[in-house]
Amino acid sequence: MSSASTKLGFFLAGAGLGAVVAVLYTPRSGKDTRRLIALKTEEGKDYLESRSKELRRQAEDAVDRGKEYVSKQKDRLAEALKAS
Repeated sequence: MSSASTKLGFFLAGAGLGAVVAVLYTPRSGKDTRRLIALKTEEGKDYLESRSKELRRQAEDAVDRGKEYVSKQKDRLAEALKAS
C-alpha cells in the first residue's frame, strides 16, 4: 500500500506541476490567470479532502476487520484451552 500511495503522490505532484505550467503559459490576463489558479487550487483541495476521507474510511474498516479477526481467534483459543 505504501508503494501505491507513493505512486499516487508522485502522480498528483506531476499533475499539479503540469497544471501550473499550463496555466502560466496560456495567453490570459493576470487577473484571469489568478482566478484560474484559485479555481484549480480549490478543486485540488476538494479532491484531496474527499480522497483522504475515503482512505481514512478504508483504514478504519481494515482496523475493524482486524479487531474482529483477533477477537474470533481469541475465542477459539479460549475454547481450545477449555477442551484440553
